[in-house]
Amino acid sequence: MPKAKLVLHTRYVDEQGGLVEMKAYDVPRAPSTPHGFKYSLVYILNGQRLVGYDNHEHKGDHRHFRATTTPYVFTTVDRLIEDFRRDMAAVKKEFGK
Repeated sequence: MPKAKLVLHTRYVDEQGGLVEMKAYDVPRAPSTPHGFKYSLVYILNGQRLVGYDNHEHKGDHRHFRATTTPYVFTTVDRLIEDFRRDMAAVKKEFGK
């Protein structure tokens, strides 16, 4: 079976002290990854996950925004990053940062 290939990995602390981490892997297509990508994007501020996008096994593609989890329709890695950054900007605006 082919191995997962890392196609994105970024990790940094932003100007407000929040942790931003984005990882995406090109993986074989499977029921849990029909689009061929495994990913995890997260924004943590003051020890709380405020934004997250991931597709771990048994849950499929989904989005975490503050305390809510909703399904996410994955199209491309670029669109995923755009959606994540948009949500991150919205949360920062809420917190006045």
